Amino acid sequence: EKLFGVKLIDRNRRPLVLTPEGRICYEAFRDVLQSYDGIGTRLQLLRKEITGLVRVAAIYSVGLHEMGRAMQEFMLSYPKAKIRLEYLRSNKIYEAVLRSQADLGILSYPVATPDLAVVPLRSEPMVVVCPKSHRFASRTELLAEELSSEDFVSFDRDLPIRKAIDRYFRQIGITVRNVMEFDNIETVKEAVVIGSGVAILPEQTVRQSARTGELAAIPIHNTPLQRPLGIIYRQREVLTPAAVKFIETLQNRQD
Repeated sequence: EKLFGVKLIDRNRRPLVLTPEGRICYEAFRDVLQSYDGIGTRLQLLRKEITGLVRVAAIYSVGLHEMGRAMQEFMLSYPKAKIRLEYLRSNKIYEAVLRSQADLGILSYPVATPDLAVVPLRSEPMVVVCPKSHRFASRTELLAEELSSEDFVSFDRDLPIRKAIDRYFRQIGITVRNVMEFDNIETVKEAVVIGSGVAILPEQTVRQSARTGELAAIPIHNTPLQRPLGIIYRQREVLTPAAVKFIETLQNRQD
């Protein structure tokens, strides 16, 4: 403040907030610090050293089991590097990456922006899930039109997966009865298991439950429904060698 002769923080408000001048300085100084951090990254690249911490934020449905195995594989290959994993909702992952609180974000339906780059990870086919007692449970395949007027357990309306499913229903001209709405896959699964209705979920997220007989998972005939997963990171930041290698580890995993 003394250097520039302006107020950077409004001290009359609680909690304290940045003034417009403070916001400009905050953004600029953050860029300076990122450039400074980038020097160390470039030096590591020259030495081909895989060290340091990679901060990862992921959606819950990626799965602790899946991420645990990926982290274990990575750290066995690069013992001088570490991964710190945090599970967040999609909107919080975008915030964490943009605010430099996470180096990588793993989420579904990733969106590239001027500030964020996207690395595609995989696309997961979607299936109908229902209780074992449901008339669909013994089927090996379903037509999407057969879901018309079914009690349907949905995702919250603001989630990308809900928008994709609703868009698909509009395209084929069917209507379901949305009886419940939740913000995560695990709760949708639980609602299906207790008989609240049927749902459409990524096959990979219900594979184990279908194997154990907890619920039934039925492919949809000739459907374009896929859930894309991807990795986001800040556009202007040079990824550390450790972050690059962790991305490669995730891309090489097929299960």
